[in-house]
Amino acid sequence: MLLGVAALLLGASIPYASAAPHAASPGSGSTIVIGTGGLTWTDVSRTHTPGIWSFLRDGSSAAVSVRSVWTNTCPVDGWLGLGAGARAAPPAPGHSSRTPDEPCPPVPALSDGRVQGWSTYVKAASSNLMETRLGILGDEAQAAGICIAAIGPGAAVAAATRDGRVAQPSSFDWSTAGSSDGRMVLTTLLASCPLVLVDVGSVRDPQDLPAGEASPGASRAEQVAAIDRRIAAVHDAAPNGANILLASLSDAGRTERLRLAAAVGPAYGPGSLTSSSTRQPGLIQSSDVTVTTLSLAGLAVPDALGGAVLGRAADDSNSEALAAQRYQALVDEDLASYEVHKLVPPFFNGVVYTQLAIYVLVLLLWKGTIGREPTRRRMLRVVRAVAVVAAAIPVSTFLANLVPWWRFSSPMVGVTLAVAAFAVVIGGIALAGPWRRSLAGPMVVVSLATVLILGLDVMTGARLQISSLMGLQPVVAGRFYGMGNVTFALFATAAIIVAAMVANSLVLRGHKAMAALAATLICGAAVVVDGAPFWGADGGGPPALVPAAVFLVLTILGIRLTWKRIVLIALATVALFFGVAFADWLRPAASRTHLGRFFQSILDGSATDIVLRKGQQNLAILFGNYRLALLVPVALVFVIYVLARPTSWGSRALERAYERAPVFRPCLVALLVMLTLGFLLNDSGVAIPADGALIAVPFVIAMAAETLEADLRSTAPTRAARLGR
Repeated sequence: MLLGVAALLLGASIPYASAAPHAASPGSGSTIVIGTGGLTWTDVSRTHTPGIWSFLRDGSSAAVSVRSVWTNTCPVDGWLGLGAGARAAPPAPGHSSRTPDEPCPPVPALSDGRVQGWSTYVKAASSNLMETRLGILGDEAQAAGICIAAIGPGAAVAAATRDGRVAQPSSFDWSTAGSSDGRMVLTTLLASCPLVLVDVGSVRDPQDLPAGEASPGASRAEQVAAIDRRIAAVHDAAPNGANILLASLSDAGRTERLRLAAAVGPAYGPGSLTSSSTRQPGLIQSSDVTVTTLSLAGLAVPDALGGAVLGRAADDSNSEALAAQRYQALVDEDLASYEVHKLVPPFFNGVVYTQLAIYVLVLLLWKGTIGREPTRRRMLRVVRAVAVVAAAIPVSTFLANLVPWWRFSSPMVGVTLAVAAFAVVIGGIALAGPWRRSLAGPMVVVSLATVLILGLDVMTGARLQISSLMGLQPVVAGRFYGMGNVTFALFATAAIIVAAMVANSLVLRGHKAMAALAATLICGAAVVVDGAPFWGADGGGPPALVPAAVFLVLTILGIRLTWKRIVLIALATVALFFGVAFADWLRPAASRTHLGRFFQSILDGSATDIVLRKGQQNLAILFGNYRLALLVPVALVFVIYVLARPTSWGSRALERAYERAPVFRPCLVALLVMLTLGFLLNDSGVAIPADGALIAVPFVIAMAAETLEADLRSTAPTRAARLGR
């Protein structure tokens, strides 16, 4: 099975290796980058910000993720990142990290043509394990002999070379921009070099500033209006034929949020900005601005940069109506990502604690301590129904994004109602069809729905995942496409359940070979969807799913799993991972996913930093403030104990379920293998067993409840006869 899956996955990946990204071609004129901070699309309107609105109407626009080293991104972080094309920040003040409640470090000034404190920034970049090299933009311009001008302090930071030197720094008095002399000076500055960076200032929200940071002295609206006038002045004074990139590079205070980006010029007509680094039209990341700047200026783009050249999904019209439609889509992107980020912790807490209460009730039912026999039978039916609906909640969190819940006056109420509605519909279908009479029928329906919905979503762009409660969070900028850890946990758990229960029905009919083939095909398809660079692009998923699938198939065939076979499975899994990563690496650098970039990091010698960073992220979550995370390894050990000694907790229901469904116990072991390996092999891997349990535990409860109810039904006539005598 493993070799077949590997061949299929590699065969699907390699033809894609030659695919080139669709990106805008460099213009023949100059390139101007207008940098600001704190602006979101909700700050923009046709009447109050006409300068930014003209970029939206006449050019290409997007929401931009500005996440840098720390939780919120300060202006200096954004400018350092623009020059590096990667996450960068000054060192944390006196400890290992900078919290949102600490004031932002100031944007440094120049001294003798060098950025003050540059050596401390370089030291901080080398210690963050993110492969950040400061000064790439300035270095590439210097190496090519291209003049790069910097107007303002932030622009000077971005234009600095690796030693902190700035070739052509200048300043401009924005209060003179409305005068003829001021316009002339600005026009001269913008025409002084083929590449010009402009700092028009950043919004600092007085209502969102950390204690200790000086107030900007103006309201948010006043700051936005002032920056809009500066943007309009740069646009009006730019040379003919210039490509102008506008990007809000930082947050406005403590709150992290998507910011705005737009571009006008020969390379960017009306439409949405696109990037192969996010694969989401209208959503980019700040490193894309650096890569695009290098490309438009005709400079080399280092392979190590994770951004991509910005392309355009064209509207072919600069009408106000189409601009308004794009604006609404951008505002929705911003609001959804902002609201969902706040709702994730309370939602998960509610789900976890509610399920814990249900599990206590189930334990009492298993022990037979609640009610008489008729009452217990009714409660068991209720428990089974609740378990089935509960298992439908995870996939319903994705379907909820079909409804604009973020526009509700109370987004929490909106998203809760949407999730509940979809869960009831899926659960109702699972409990209403003819399959409800079989032991695993309802859970197979829910699991199949989960596999199909999540799989099709990943194959068609992962739009349901973006800003969903259990999906990808753009403000965190961990991943924008493919299978995230949570999605993988749900998808793989559901796929194993479907594969095992389909195989179980065939085993009961005496068709072991057909059962093994069915499990192979289902799990193999899941591995392809999860691991293919053009779909799931998941590096840590297949190494967890493949061994679990192999165990399931071998157990169905009655083949004992020896240490030699375990080693062979491990080696084949590693070979599969590197084979897919190599196939992805064969593609052009701008088209690679993180799989291909990891393979490149092995060649560069920086792979160790990536592995260490991922390990640190896992440990930080495990031993961080979210104490429930510590329950994950404890729960895994407990499940291993129960499966090794199934009668140790008096689990008669499980034993009877094993008898009725011979593939049930191998299914649970396969799930345990997949969730444990996923926990160990992935950054933020603690989420994998925790989220997989949201389907696996209801599956076990539904199976056990149906088994207990069936036993009570079968003994009811005998007991009635005894009472009659």
